[in-house]
Amino acid sequence: MVHAAIEDAAVSSTSSTQLGVKRCVDILGAVTMLVAAAPVITVCALLVRVASPGPAFFRQWRPGLGGRPFLMYKVRTMRSDADVALEQLMAADGDARKEWESYGRLVTDPRLIPGIGRLMRRTSLDELPQLVNVLRGEMSLVGPRPLPFPVVDNLPAEQVRVRETVRPGLTGLWQTAGRSDLDLGQLLVLDEAYVKGWSLRLDLRILARTPRAVIRRQGAY
Repeated sequence: MVHAAIEDAAVSSTSSTQLGVKRCVDILGAVTMLVAAAPVITVCALLVRVASPGPAFFRQWRPGLGGRPFLMYKVRTMRSDADVALEQLMAADGDARKEWESYGRLVTDPRLIPGIGRLMRRTSLDELPQLVNVLRGEMSLVGPRPLPFPVVDNLPAEQVRVRETVRPGLTGLWQTAGRSDLDLGQLLVLDEAYVKGWSLRLDLRILARTPRAVIRRQGAY
């Protein structure tokens, strides 16, 4: 899947017109999807409040275009003591620690809110509030995954530079090629291939493949 995704990202020239069209697609797509998704986001937020103490939404600073930080939004899927639970697991379970270091995620994650947290992760419903980030121009519908600062701080400078030339995306090659079944190295290869081979046709191809990837739930943990 990774090699096929890279082949899709054939190198093409970028123009200001293409970038303008991409932004128009972002705005129209985000508005349309937000209107449709608003009831779903509301229900998920209410269920989170019932199932777990704490806020319904999660916000975290992530690096965006040009390395500028922005607050990325999600419906909260983790317990309020998620950081403590992760530290305890890393200290007690060597296999889980290796999985975390390689993939940046855990197939069996003790931090998730029972029931609703895992359901939202499996269906990607927790990501829907990022449509607001798209409308605000902090993200795009398609782009590299917006990684947390602790991960980005440990990446080679050249990889960081490439990633910062575009807005991070709600979906991308990583999401349609296997998601969390791929390790961090594969994610970075796909993101770099996307940036260097970007075109409107590639964006449309990724958008068309995203619903199937969500339905299949491959790598969604």
